[in-house]
Amino acid sequence: MTEGDLIVSAFEEQRPHLRAVAYRMLGSTSEADDAVQEAWLRLSRSDAEEIENLGGWLTTVVARICLNMLRSRNSRREQPLDVHMPDPIVDPLDGTDPEHEALLADSVGIAMLMVLDKLSPAERLSFVLHDMFGVPFDEIAPIVDRTPDAARQLASRGRRRLRAADPVTDPDLDAQREVVEAFVAAAREGEFDRLVNLLHPDVVLRADFGPGREPQEVHGAEAVMAQARGFASMGIKGHVVRVNGGVGTVAFHEGKPFSVGAVRVREGRIVEIDFLADPARLAQLDLSWLPA
Repeated sequence: MTEGDLIVSAFEEQRPHLRAVAYRMLGSTSEADDAVQEAWLRLSRSDAEEIENLGGWLTTVVARICLNMLRSRNSRREQPLDVHMPDPIVDPLDGTDPEHEALLADSVGIAMLMVLDKLSPAERLSFVLHDMFGVPFDEIAPIVDRTPDAARQLASRGRRRLRAADPVTDPDLDAQREVVEAFVAAAREGEFDRLVNLLHPDVVLRADFGPGREPQEVHGAEAVMAQARGFASMGIKGHVVRVNGGVGTVAFHEGKPFSVGAVRVREGRIVEIDFLADPARLAQLDLSWLPA
């Protein structure tokens, strides 16, 4: 193998790890791929022989790229987005695509990514690199232009935000599946008395419809039931799938994807539902394995 072949091979070995870092940083699969590609371009312009630890070097490069992307994203927003669903990773119930396994190795659910989206770019980077990938604070500090102690504080603030939001769902996938399947069946059949028993009284439903439409956030079982009635009247057909390692839904309307829903279950009841209903982003997902 030539030196160039060796560099390509070494980079490809790191690619799954780099995509996992970038996805947790950005919550976007396409932007994560862009960040990884930019890291490759920077490596190709560098003297690889001078790099002692290629994995560490690439992780740092991807982290810097993601930090800049987050800062640019935030500067373009006139105001923070109250409801923005990260790109979901959708798989069949009976197994996860091997390519998705690295992205979801830490069971990074939609709820967790939505909390990460509320952190400042520096807090998010510090938390993700240290708590999810074990990068020492003395290596994180120069990326965020802080001291190691300051980087530690950034990660700590992110940790507290996550703890307060408590985005973890029940770990029992079979129990999640039973609740979500019952929810989909009750909504489809119009059995709303049965539906209300599956919802926590303080359940929250959020929907991201994409640019040009106001996002939606409703609270309480009665409000969520009203939404379910509306969907049922439209003839929307739901399927139970895995979303970011947990159990969720994909719905079709007139043969086209209508939404992807991440459902959070606690103690046998649904406590949160987050829907992506942005047609442009749904069109980027490979849902061809699902019957419309």
